[in-house]
Amino acid sequence: MVGIFARSSRAVVVRALLTGAAFLPVAALADPVEDMPVVADPVAPEEEQEIVVRGSRPIAESEAAALEIQRNSTALVSVIASDAVGRLPDQNIAQAISRLPGVGVERDQGQARYVNLRGAPKRWTTLSFDGVNVVSPEGRAARFDSIPSAIAKQIIVRKAVTPDMVGETISGNVDIITRSGFDQNGFHVAGKAAYGLVELGDRREFEGSLVVSDRFDTGIGEFGIASSASLYRRGMVTDNFETDWETVAQDARPGFADRIWARETENKLYRLVRKNYALSTRLDWKPSPDHRIFAETIYSAFQDDEQRNNYIFDLDDQQSRLSTATAACAVNATPATGTTGYADVCTGNTPLQGTVYGIDLNSNFTVRAYKQSVFTNTLGGDHDLDTWRVSWRANYSRSIDDRTQPAQLNYDSPSFGTNGANAANRLTVGYDFTDPQLARVQLFRTIRNTNGTFARGARVTAIEDFPRSLVRLRSLLAADTTDAYTARLDVQHDVDGLFGDKTTFAVGLRFDDRTKSVDERLLDLNSAAQFAAANIPTGYGQIAIPGGFQGEIPLGYTFQYFGKAQLLDLVDRAKTVGRYVDQTANLYDVNERIYSAYAMATVVTEWGNVVGGARIEHIRNDSGAFGTGPQRLEVKTSQTLVYPSLHINYDVKKNSKARLSFSTGAARPDYDQLRPNLTFNDANLTISGGNPDAKPEKAMGVDAYVEYYGSTGGFLSFGAYYKKLRDVLFDSSRTFGRDILNFGGVDRSQYLYSTIDNGGDGSILGVEGAIQQQLDPFVADLGLPEWVGGFGVQLNATLNRSRAETPDGRRVPLPGASNAVYNIGAYYEKYGFSARVQYQNRSRWLDELGDFQNINGVNRGVDGGDFYWAKDNELDASLRFAVTSQVELFGNFSNLLNGPGRRYVRDARYTIERETFGRRYQAGVRVNF
Repeated sequence: MVGIFARSSRAVVVRALLTGAAFLPVAALADPVEDMPVVADPVAPEEEQEIVVRGSRPIAESEAAALEIQRNSTALVSVIASDAVGRLPDQNIAQAISRLPGVGVERDQGQARYVNLRGAPKRWTTLSFDGVNVVSPEGRAARFDSIPSAIAKQIIVRKAVTPDMVGETISGNVDIITRSGFDQNGFHVAGKAAYGLVELGDRREFEGSLVVSDRFDTGIGEFGIASSASLYRRGMVTDNFETDWETVAQDARPGFADRIWARETENKLYRLVRKNYALSTRLDWKPSPDHRIFAETIYSAFQDDEQRNNYIFDLDDQQSRLSTATAACAVNATPATGTTGYADVCTGNTPLQGTVYGIDLNSNFTVRAYKQSVFTNTLGGDHDLDTWRVSWRANYSRSIDDRTQPAQLNYDSPSFGTNGANAANRLTVGYDFTDPQLARVQLFRTIRNTNGTFARGARVTAIEDFPRSLVRLRSLLAADTTDAYTARLDVQHDVDGLFGDKTTFAVGLRFDDRTKSVDERLLDLNSAAQFAAANIPTGYGQIAIPGGFQGEIPLGYTFQYFGKAQLLDLVDRAKTVGRYVDQTANLYDVNERIYSAYAMATVVTEWGNVVGGARIEHIRNDSGAFGTGPQRLEVKTSQTLVYPSLHINYDVKKNSKARLSFSTGAARPDYDQLRPNLTFNDANLTISGGNPDAKPEKAMGVDAYVEYYGSTGGFLSFGAYYKKLRDVLFDSSRTFGRDILNFGGVDRSQYLYSTIDNGGDGSILGVEGAIQQQLDPFVADLGLPEWVGGFGVQLNATLNRSRAETPDGRRVPLPGASNAVYNIGAYYEKYGFSARVQYQNRSRWLDELGDFQNINGVNRGVDGGDFYWAKDNELDASLRFAVTSQVELFGNFSNLLNGPGRRYVRDARYTIERETFGRRYQAGVRVNF
């Protein structure tokens, strides 16, 4: 789907640049107003081509206009504009582009967050504003939920990597084009306001945006100014259960190699408010038609204010008491004296159903105040000097990942006691995991028989009936900050008749300086004496508030929510006896400097064009951190990488085109992975930390596409792609093998080291197809009623297969890669009314690798195996009615299938997380003056 939307009810002439600009993004159409020509960023004015868009059919005609731009671009792109985003309920950039061919998204609590392009990991997709790359708050894996869709004039998804793009763009780039005062003919105001209902928990959502722009002449040239503001706020509750699985070394009875057990099952019951908001202002100055200078500032943020009741049933609490016998046994429902029945097939328990006696109830109550923000500022200019064109940019960006948890309280059951002497004060749990969509638990009193064995007592439904005491109070202040400076210069020169009709040479220089640093401080009270000194009560009743569960999942028990004010009051009391302490084991800073240059040429011939060249990058990293050891660790590295590419675009016929491209790239390890933090645990003989020696992931790719542009506004494309990979990065565990932590008379070189490591080779192979068509051109020929012409369809699908070798020699799919992603869309627009429905589906994908070790002579997943996301289905719809050419009423209907977000381990039977969030309904008005 490629969409540019024209608001006007009368004909509007829009000029689209049809050129292969090396230093500017492939331009799409701006938001036009009545009878006003809009000219995109000037690169080659003599090659402009007029495209007429009639706003009476905004969806159909905007598609046709956008396809004309795609057809004439020298690179493989998909484009979507702000009004096209507005035709469906897309509150953030990830959700908006998820409807394009080859795009898959990963969600958090039902909201699209990360982007997977054509079967590649999310870390291989880069983010930029107006062509300037921006580091995401989390690092190289760009988070798109921190960017509201309302901020964008256009969104350009580039799938073909050219030399003018940064080398870490392996799978593609998402470029957000912001608004300019020159997009309109004069003073312009556009706004949107909406109110909605969130079905689960009967919550509310609000959305609003405002864009104001103007342009005016002065004695020193023409100025344009555009400012925008947007806010989306949604209240939520969640239906959640999570189960963590493990391989149990004590389970050695026959058949053990096929068994994994639930070490704990829990419910995370959220009450939360999520916000996306953004502010932007851009000032443009054209001292003459051939020169433009601009200054722009953008602030965009995602905020997550959570209150979480977390009830953890610690099934493996007494795992060490289980017999390690290997012989088969007769089933006896009563466990052996002093044992709880966990992972005990002799009691008749199975991994999916059974009873565990006298276990710990771990209750966590958390207030979180997470916020991810991007603050980016750009000064730039574009200058047309006849056959020469010069572009320059200077940018400063600050990205902050604020992970603050103002309060977390942990309550535990009384201790088990010698041979379970205190078990009667703990709970017995009957578990049933046979339905992957629901982890059922029933809670009972625990009876301790005179012989020390356990039995199930009366059922208990109110979880507060079980005694628990406060064991820990924590307050975390944490923020990861990335400061980035970018300077870029690009020069183009046209030469007629050198290799073809015209050849454009382009060269560019770029410098990036990025520093990521972590600040983490913790207030931690964990003793009865500290609680008493701070006058902190240890019972839950003092923080509970009236009211029951606001979700719908059958929990098997009742509970009371906590009050946020009550928790924060306890933290204030804790500050009187404790203080925030730097968490030196988690503090680090990583500085990255990139010196890059490129050269490329675009040759235009009578049959098409060729784009080729290379990019070179020299990267220097300087990282430092405090570990558990006696001194700060410092690591410096450097490397030089070269990225050649070649793109051929062949006009097969007037209405069809073939594209063939070769490209290369390298994705560097994330900043936290490059940190030299090393922490160890002598009791467990383990070390964890970053890996400054990790190498970049390298890729060479080939794309081959055929596109057909029908004379009736239809579009059909089919393509195949292949990437050969080297040094793919995975989380891993291995022997440390170094002596830098050998002090205090302890040799730690043979400890188990958990870190990031390079694996071996890999590949991605896939095919992609798309089709879109309106019925209007066929109505007369088919003798159909005129109203039938309002229907149209948009279909796209991507089939993908990826494999890579892990550091331990296994072959697995790439994380984030689904075998199939497809979109099915249909719309109707006629007589000022439009309706649209869109269905998305992506098959399961690998989330992360599990840790495999030799357990009882068999290589098994310590936590069950590898972790997967189950398939994701989404259905959204919208209605629009144009009251006048300036006022439109709309309704949005989101998440209509209310499908779960579900993860599992090993195979689909072993769910590790399942959440649902409810359907959402919204009504509002859009104005444009």
